[in-house]
Amino acid sequence: MIKHIVCFKLSDNSPAEVQKAADILRSMEGKVPQIRDIEVGCDFLHSPRSFDIILQVVLDDAASLDDYQNDPYHCEVVKTHMHAVAERSVALDYNLD
Repeated sequence: MIKHIVCFKLSDNSPAEVQKAADILRSMEGKVPQIRDIEVGCDFLHSPRSFDIILQVVLDDAASLDDYQNDPYHCEVVKTHMHAVAERSVALDYNLD
């Protein structure tokens, strides 16, 4: 199993924009078949070093991660929106086994 984590810092981190982005990330559940589990969290501390949203996705293996990265819904809806609203992001992928 693979865990894929992405933290996003939004250009506009107003509550409405953070919620909209979080909802779009959550919308992958049931639409991207490679996802075994998904968790989206929003920062409440708002410190200068905080990111606004975290996405955590569990996938079966590295091949599933590749398929997830190229999934049409992930690319056309999620990546398009997040690239438009995120000032920056960081990612980490690791084996759970």
